[in-house]
Amino acid sequence: MNATLSHFCLWTPSKPLHRPSRRLSRVVLCLLVAVPFLPQFSQCQSTKASTAWREGRFHIDRKGIVERSDIVLQKSNESPQAAMPLGNGRLGIAVWGQDGYTAQLNRGDTFPHRLSPGQVVVPGLKALTKAGDYSGRLSLYDGEFQQSGGGMTATTYVDESLDVMVIDVTGADPKVPQTAELQLWSPRKPQVLERGGIGILAETWIDNQEAGASGETFGSLAAITADALSVHAEPDGPLSIKITFMPRADGSFRLLIGSPAWRGGDVMATASKLLDAARKTPIAEHRAWWNQFWQKPGLMKLSSPDHAAEYLENLRMIDIFTAAAESRDRLPGAQAGIGDLFSSIRDAHQWGPSAYWHWNLRMQVSANLGAGVFDLNDSYFRLYRENLTNVLNWTKEHMSGRAGACVPETMRFNGRGYENETWISTPAINCGEDSRPYYNARTLSTGAEVALWIWQQYQYTDDLEFLRSNYPVMREAVQFLLAYATHDANGMLHTYPSNAHETKWDVHDPTTDVSAMRALFPAVMQAATLLKTDDDLVRKLKKEIAVLPELPVSSLSKPTVLVAPNGDRTDTVIAASHDPAAESHNTENIGLEPVWPYGLIGDDGPRHELAVRTYFNRPAKNENDWSADPVQATRLGLADEFKLSALALTERYQKFPSGLATFMGPEFYVEQIGVLADALQNALVQDYDGLIRIAPAWPKDWEADGTVYIQHGGKVHVQMRQGKPVTVGIEAGRAGTERIRNPWPGENVEIVKAHQSAIVLPPSSANVLEFQAQAATTYLVRRVADRKNSLPFVTVSGTQTTIPKSLGSNTIGIRK
Repeated sequence: MNATLSHFCLWTPSKPLHRPSRRLSRVVLCLLVAVPFLPQFSQCQSTKASTAWREGRFHIDRKGIVERSDIVLQKSNESPQAAMPLGNGRLGIAVWGQDGYTAQLNRGDTFPHRLSPGQVVVPGLKALTKAGDYSGRLSLYDGEFQQSGGGMTATTYVDESLDVMVIDVTGADPKVPQTAELQLWSPRKPQVLERGGIGILAETWIDNQEAGASGETFGSLAAITADALSVHAEPDGPLSIKITFMPRADGSFRLLIGSPAWRGGDVMATASKLLDAARKTPIAEHRAWWNQFWQKPGLMKLSSPDHAAEYLENLRMIDIFTAAAESRDRLPGAQAGIGDLFSSIRDAHQWGPSAYWHWNLRMQVSANLGAGVFDLNDSYFRLYRENLTNVLNWTKEHMSGRAGACVPETMRFNGRGYENETWISTPAINCGEDSRPYYNARTLSTGAEVALWIWQQYQYTDDLEFLRSNYPVMREAVQFLLAYATHDANGMLHTYPSNAHETKWDVHDPTTDVSAMRALFPAVMQAATLLKTDDDLVRKLKKEIAVLPELPVSSLSKPTVLVAPNGDRTDTVIAASHDPAAESHNTENIGLEPVWPYGLIGDDGPRHELAVRTYFNRPAKNENDWSADPVQATRLGLADEFKLSALALTERYQKFPSGLATFMGPEFYVEQIGVLADALQNALVQDYDGLIRIAPAWPKDWEADGTVYIQHGGKVHVQMRQGKPVTVGIEAGRAGTERIRNPWPGENVEIVKAHQSAIVLPPSSANVLEFQAQAATTYLVRRVADRKNSLPFVTVSGTQTTIPKSLGSNTIGIRK
């Protein structure tokens, strides 16, 4: 009995940093809320109210909704900066139309420099890419790049089970020989091998040059062949190998380019086995994986009179797609906010590629939680869990033998806290008392953040084994904070010297530390209690919580002087540390960290107004592609600010037709769409503290049909019209007390068993509605005034996009 409407509108195009920061099986309960649709506010909106909820389920055309966000090319993407991203989570590629057809292979395990296995050039495809009737489409639902022109087609994808790139071509002249070249570049020194129609470039090296080197052997291997006629391979100099072949009689052929994990061994046997398997694997298996993948995420269909909402919907869908394409290996595929698996610039990297910057991973973790793709966070948690012993050793070595884990903000893949950047003569040390003052020399809160994401992942999934496996990271993170902090004469706990991330160096009680301890201590206590362990630690944390410092507060008129917290004052903001006069070294909004990611302040409560003032007076407004401004605006209930910030950051940084962002140099940044995806989800639904909030920051002129995941394996389905919820369906993953903020403040609401019409919660106008939910039961929550209303059923549907999208001067796709 919810309301929705389906509508279709024609799409019409429409201060520098000193040093830039890089930053289930469930028992299901369903809760449903409904009101009639309000009068239309735009000619693009339908006037007919309807519901997408029927028989306890939210009905959505998943294929159609995903295909709304395909990337359309009306002309070939000739430039490397216009490359289209593909991947299977381990092997990623970038595809563009230079020299007919060019693709770069990328892996996330070619440490320490993340060297590419090579590029593939297919000159014979110029007949396709240069054709006057060329068209291209990155199909998100099928996980492939589809091109046609001049009577030819080329479908490119990365096989799901095999680390093999496939180019499936039809329409070639069967009488004309074709070539394909696999190439590297100086100063690479590969073996160049051929046998039986297979060409190979293989290379190994040892990680033994930069600070923190692991001593391990790494390498790259790329092998090419054609599923065609008369295939022949031969070296073409010391850095490339070429294959020649004839298309089949029907003009079809397939190019197979394999690139498995490689640390040495029998090159030819490895390549032959891989490519033989690829020959036998039909395209249907690859498509089946992607089609099945899209049955899991919470999807969104958005619209607005100016079509900005549709543009952001598209970017969120691209975020889910790229996360699946790059995040299914042992370690994360992205580092420093960059989608390294989609690189098109050979071996070039702006930031030290051997290290991960936590600041630039966190938005992706959060976005994956809200989208319900929990397994795409596995590599993130594995990075810190498997390196825990190394981090413990690092902490003892660089933090005067202290107990616990000081997790380096910038951490090599092997757990060493060195920052190896080309612009600094001596590698920087993170988490080290033995380091000079520097950006992350004494950033102490990273371990707490990792621990809290572990806790949030558990809260979303109720996966006790996951918690058990990752709890040691939580325990050691809190042990380090206890070991580092000291008590003053009054028994209060303090951290000094410590960084407020990269902005304030060696200050007293930075806001990041205060927030970290206030959020982490209770989380570790709960986790330890669930796991029936560490009783002494729980007692200690309970004692120390009482003596944690307050967040530092300063006045707007005198920002360099602390003032006593006072709820009656209207001129105060949260400072970055208890040394507010300390020099700033970066453009970060440290005063808003208590809002997100730490979740200490939300859209109500005694510190809400203080945080709102902090937001409006933040030092860096929509600066940096990793800015959390739009997420923090949603947590504070600032719908207009969320919209303003989301659009401003998108227009400033999303410059590539793939939907990815630019920040420093030509690399493709994934962090901007990660922030955006997380912000959209938080604007529509929040449940970070056990209270479900419906549309806490949704713009009044945006419409939405969307699903967001919540705690305990649940999800919320929401349909918004004119800034009001007309459908709210909640599927909770467990029985127990459900708490939801009244979607219609002050109005009487009742809760009914959907299939029995039995009222389980009498009419109530309370701000927070609570009821005892039964397992495997569907509920309807409705306004009492709408008890007799019955709305027609309409599935949320979508149509495959046919043209590129525009937002100001930005585009997704390429126009003629």
